[in-house]
Amino acid sequence: MFLDAFFRLFATDSEDELKLRNFLKCGLAVIAFAVTLGGCGGSDDDENDFSFTGTIAVVAKEQGFNAFVAAVTKASIGSFSDPNAQLTVFAPTDQAFDTLAKQLGFADATAMVNALPANTLQSILNYHVLGSKKLAADLSAGGPTQQTAYTFENAPATLRFDFSNGVKITDAALTVATVVTPDIPARNSVIHAIDKVLIPPGLLNIVQMAQVNPTFSSLVSALVVADLQGTLSGAGPFTVFAPTNAAFPAAPLNFSTAQLRTILTYHVVPGQVLSTQIPYDTPVPTVSMQTISFVAGTPPAIRDTTSTLANIVAVDVRASNGVIHVIDKVLIPTL
Repeated sequence: MFLDAFFRLFATDSEDELKLRNFLKCGLAVIAFAVTLGGCGGSDDDENDFSFTGTIAVVAKEQGFNAFVAAVTKASIGSFSDPNAQLTVFAPTDQAFDTLAKQLGFADATAMVNALPANTLQSILNYHVLGSKKLAADLSAGGPTQQTAYTFENAPATLRFDFSNGVKITDAALTVATVVTPDIPARNSVIHAIDKVLIPPGLLNIVQMAQVNPTFSSLVSALVVADLQGTLSGAGPFTVFAPTNAAFPAAPLNFSTAQLRTILTYHVVPGQVLSTQIPYDTPVPTVSMQTISFVAGTPPAIRDTTSTLANIVAVDVRASNGVIHVIDKVLIPTL
């Protein structure tokens, strides 16, 4: 009607003007149609709109996170199926689950998921969750330490982030996961694929915490030879000063099994002694019935029967039955 009124102002019987009138009328109609389409079209922001994708559980299944989905299903984590959840989820690949399974003595990821209790799986999975949606580009704004959905000792357990070369995440076992595929949209949430299962504090026992960290493979092997893995998997609590693989080549060789047991139990203090509770400059009895002493400093150190101190290079690796402190030297008792 607007176009008819417009052209009545310029009404004429000229054939040429009639053609012009029809041409302009069609042109204006095309412009109006284009404007209408533009109003209905999306903005650039719509390219990052995740609202039309599936939930975390649905997307994880579609993306082939089979072990992760199996764990989620057994653990019955409702937020992963909640379309309104706004979360960041670090989803380990199937290979990552298989690696953890074999470190803990299972045949594969399926066997591990089937064997672990639902509440254990729930704790592990919650340690992979941040409480808000963060794309990879937004993660650094949260700082180097960020809280997870897993609670340990009445507080949210944390992950440590390194953004110097991609996104790397250090867990409670001092192992590092790398984000291998970021920004997988999942409704109002986002999934980042990682190459390792993150280990929360206080869930695995001392031996298991050592098993999942390749840095302690020499220690784990020695525990098996000395038949101490069962003891240190027990109720405890224990405090273990764990030498790294790099510490073992400097230690004396050719010990008997009995001597190896004495050496290893010399690294164990009864009870749980956190880094804030270490008593300096006083003899501390070990399970071997011999004493060690602690020297304050940066880093603090341990004095054994030799003239070389063992530096404490990492502290408070929390297990279900005690705590591990990492040292750079094998402690030598009297043999």
